[in-house]
Amino acid sequence: MVVQAQEGLLTDTGTRVLIATAVPAERDAVARALPAHPAVDVVAVGVGPAAAAAGTATALTKAELTGRPYTLVVSAGIGGGFATPPGTVLIADAITVADLGAETPEGFLPVTELGFGTVTHRPPASLVRDLAAATSATVGTVLTVSTVTGTADRAALLAQRHPGAVAEAMEGFGVAEAAAAHDVPVAEIRAVSNAVGPRDRAAWRIGDALAALTDAFRKSAPVLESWKNT
Repeated sequence: MVVQAQEGLLTDTGTRVLIATAVPAERDAVARALPAHPAVDVVAVGVGPAAAAAGTATALTKAELTGRPYTLVVSAGIGGGFATPPGTVLIADAITVADLGAETPEGFLPVTELGFGTVTHRPPASLVRDLAAATSATVGTVLTVSTVTGTADRAALLAQRHPGAVAEAMEGFGVAEAAAAHDVPVAEIRAVSNAVGPRDRAAWRIGDALAALTDAFRKSAPVLESWKNT
């Protein structure tokens, strides 16, 4: 389902933004911040990198076929944070898939070392800078995983492999792969709901994270409206 708003913060500047979330609760949190305008669509594309890639690619293709292609894609939602408390807003300067590759006796090899594909997409530096300034967000690598981390050992291993990681989630790389296939720039905005590590549902702060996500997109609206890929 695509959500659009009704009174606009965003004006008709030629910018067309697709915001992809995993689930409807995230979609609605973003939509509350961005009063509907035909230039912005917020879509819940599904959980995990495969669903995110498929849903984002479908939305991009439909927009192109109608003659109104998107000029920016944003992966958005909540996620686990590395040493960042719940409610922290994060902007990705790198969108990295953490578990695409092969296990070997010498350790994990990313798919790039096997001679295939890519493991990282980098949002435009100017967009990262402007979003971070608008939201007072922490900037760093957001990891995409197919299995959410649930142990301290796994959290430590990911932090060791990716020392710049600030969060993990399940959709960013899939969204970025679809955007890259359509030659559209991508960004990722996350709000922390829990710590990466032992699974402790009592410590999750999903409501706080969704509220922080709404606030982040409210503050980001002028950036999304004016940013151009030059």
